Amino acid sequence: MELTGTPFFLLTVILVPVSIAVALLFWGKVGGPQPVRYLTRIIMIMFCQVTAVLMVFVMVNNANLIYGNWDDLLGTGDHVRAVPKVAPIDPAAVPGQSNDAAKEPPKVKQSFGGVNDPLVPGDVQKTELKGQVSGVDGEVLVWLPPQYNDPAFKDKKFPVVELIPGYPGSSSTWYGTLKVSEQLKPLMQQGKVAPFILVSPRTKLLNNQDAGCTDIPGKVNADAWVTRDVPQMVLDNFRADPSADRWAIAGYSAGAHCAAKLSLSHPNRYRAAIAMSGYNDPAREPDSLVGKDAKLREANNPVNILKAAPQPPKVALLVSGSKGDGYEDGEAIRTAAKAPTTVQVEEGSGPHTTEQWKKMVPGAFEWLTSVIPVQ
Repeated sequence: MELTGTPFFLLTVILVPVSIAVALLFWGKVGGPQPVRYLTRIIMIMFCQVTAVLMVFVMVNNANLIYGNWDDLLGTGDHVRAVPKVAPIDPAAVPGQSNDAAKEPPKVKQSFGGVNDPLVPGDVQKTELKGQVSGVDGEVLVWLPPQYNDPAFKDKKFPVVELIPGYPGSSSTWYGTLKVSEQLKPLMQQGKVAPFILVSPRTKLLNNQDAGCTDIPGKVNADAWVTRDVPQMVLDNFRADPSADRWAIAGYSAGAHCAAKLSLSHPNRYRAAIAMSGYNDPAREPDSLVGKDAKLREANNPVNILKAAPQPPKVALLVSGSKGDGYEDGEAIRTAAKAPTTVQVEEGSGPHTTEQWKKMVPGAFEWLTSVIPVQ
């Protein structure tokens, strides 16, 4: 039974009145010594409380897609097949036109199917990708813009945005909770938003630990998974524009940290980034492995990435957040940035919730279209 499916939710709803009915029916019929009677009644009360808490948890999880499946919830998933040494990238390289020091891996044609999640629109596709560079295995969700299958665009290559969820987060959250494809489809049809291919890869790769979209020696190549394996898969299977000027990355919360730092670290991959309610210091996430390592923590702070760059990256950032929840971090990035890096910081006033980020989606992608325009 799927964690996010309707059957399991209905089961939790049914269990609440059943547990109450059982307690009421047998409360006065409990026999035995007094300590046994007390213990039995305590167990009845606890069972009622557990079923109620379980129902609320499932409701919240279904609404926000925090955990996409049982493996993510229980920490039993295994998404790191190997941790090979990742070869450096030529600064001039772009996806699909790589000058990597190592030989570029062969093209891989993927099969795609439905997501099998009632909250995710039916036109979102899913594939299971084995990362050839990173050694990571995981699902990748892809949505194609309305123009993609229009005969008038049959020879056109499309811009791409990678969508990074928060932590723990699910690859389905952008589509199922933030409603990114449903909100943007009409705007794309009206020409207000560029016809982006939207790609959301799994980023919860380690059990109960946040890899922070970082290559961590001996643990995981989470950076290479997002910035190399996933883009190459998109280029191998769709009419995606290979130019870095037509690629962007977006994220919220921990995903916003990923979007900011990956775009600044890989201007050969991304032209722009959207970061909603993020942070600069990886240690802001208690489960972050990067935050627990002094060298990795310093190297993966977007401000330090800008300061250490041999030349300012040609990247445009939109950073939004409330005071105490991303706004000050955005200002720090803007202060450290030098042309051609541009940073637009927007102050919000809402809470740290998916409902708040959902509201930001149309405006953020209209801004992105000003950087990566309709062609």
